[in-house]
Amino acid sequence: MAAAGAGVAPSSLLRRSLPSSPAPSNPPSSSAMPHRRAPPPLLSLTATPSRARFVAAAAAPDNGSASSYGNQTSLMPPFSSLMLDESSRSKKPYKWQRVLLKVSGEALAGDHTENIDPKVTMAIAREVASVTKLGVEVAIVVGGGNIFRGASWAGCSGLDRSSADYIGMMATVMNAIFLQATMESIGIPTRVQTAFRISEVAEPYIRRRAIRHLEKGRVVIFAAGTGNPFFTTDTAAALRCAEINAEVVLKATNVDGVYDADPKREPNARILETVSYNEVISRDLSVMDMTAVTLCQENNIPVVVFNLQNTGNIAKAIVGEKVGTYIGCTRNQDQSAESALDQERSLVK
Repeated sequence: MAAAGAGVAPSSLLRRSLPSSPAPSNPPSSSAMPHRRAPPPLLSLTATPSRARFVAAAAAPDNGSASSYGNQTSLMPPFSSLMLDESSRSKKPYKWQRVLLKVSGEALAGDHTENIDPKVTMAIAREVASVTKLGVEVAIVVGGGNIFRGASWAGCSGLDRSSADYIGMMATVMNAIFLQATMESIGIPTRVQTAFRISEVAEPYIRRRAIRHLEKGRVVIFAAGTGNPFFTTDTAAALRCAEINAEVVLKATNVDGVYDADPKREPNARILETVSYNEVISRDLSVMDMTAVTLCQENNIPVVVFNLQNTGNIAKAIVGEKVGTYIGCTRNQDQSAESALDQERSLVK
């Protein structure tokens, strides 16, 4: 054996003897003995030098210096700045942050020389643009009375009410597309969503998508009413306002507000600054249909009725300035509600 091993290098003998060597009496320390479940070093996973440099650059701590490969996380703004932007946005001195503007079809007709007056649509677009730049989210519901009113045409030439209402819904889509084109011509990103599918010209109404559009600063125009006959666009405005969590319905019409009598018949009729829901229903004030008023009352949605033709009224109404008639809870109802809340808080304490 000695002669056979005379020609073998000592290092090879050492490698051959390692597997059969007895285990040491004292186990090695945890630092000396590798853990089988621990992953190997990052550099050992790389087969090429370029891959090793990339892994080393990714594993190295960020000390503010720009690397040759760049760091994608450095392109994102810090989380503190995002939180600052959200907090500053919520503290803006506006009465409402998200509003729903209801524009009647008759108001779009203007002086009624044409079905749609481009001057009226441009005035609406400019005032909405001035408000959206301030961070207020605006959704719009348009009527179709300037083109076709289903309730008026029902019964003519055998036209039933359901078919007439569907024709009126398509008229609102025409107004919505016209208003969208006007707004986008001055740089306002706008989306039209319809209650029934017309995918070639508009998006179908999807509640979460509409809310996402508003959060991104886009104006959303809701067309085709509720998608069902026997419901007016006023009811559609109240419904969409409740669905997208808007804070108010702003109804832009051809009158200055709600009067205590018909101003065409009573010259001494006076405008009402504040009206309660119950008063609108009990006195049958021709503001909105009863379904829309009841829906707003059940969801505690205030309604502001104002004149669309007065320049600046839309912007004033959106930011919460006093304009037209405010429909909601009266002062006595507000005081009783506050007293009830105070009683509940005292009982809880």
